[in-house]
Amino acid sequence: MSAETGLIIHPDGCPRCWWAGLDPVYVAYHDTEWGVPERDGRALYEKLILDGFQAGLSWITILKRRDGFRRAFDGFDPEAIARYTEDDVARLMNDAGIIRNRAKIVGTIAGARAFLRIEDRGPGFSRFLWDFVEGRPLQGGARSRVEIATETEVSRRISKALKAEGFAFVGPTIVHAFMQAVGLVNDHLVGCHRHPACAALGQDGPDRSR
Repeated sequence: MSAETGLIIHPDGCPRCWWAGLDPVYVAYHDTEWGVPERDGRALYEKLILDGFQAGLSWITILKRRDGFRRAFDGFDPEAIARYTEDDVARLMNDAGIIRNRAKIVGTIAGARAFLRIEDRGPGFSRFLWDFVEGRPLQGGARSRVEIATETEVSRRISKALKAEGFAFVGPTIVHAFMQAVGLVNDHLVGCHRHPACAALGQDGPDRSR
């Protein structure tokens, strides 16, 4: 790894952001998901919840349990999760395939109900989030890891709005990590091979569909 840039040159010759490391699971996530603009509301809900579960942990810990989370939480179907009862909370607290944190489980249920309220009043959860960046991914220009922020004015505004809607574990730092992951901001380092690819994906312009 270059200490100056935070890039790792992999055996395939591609420079990647330092955090991807050499773990094949992490590298695949970096190369195919992180920073790609996501406009599906349900997928955005899933990622926001998983980022909340990450609080205090590493993302790789969550990533390697993602299938377990999807199984335990009915494929992150907000309508199903919104109907969860204390029996479901107890079931989830006994599920070794997820992070068994009661506050985060309860927060997931509250988030599902908040998601449905936003969907019901229109134009939907995806639009709710993408309007904060006027429908286009913000383009980061960091050339080293020290230039990448942990939170921004935009992540603080989204955090405040999400909390007002009833979401939990959505502080500005968590929200900024979420924004990076779902392509609301392209924070791949400029020298990373994924930076131009994600920048190109952001040229489609505002999406005003539900």
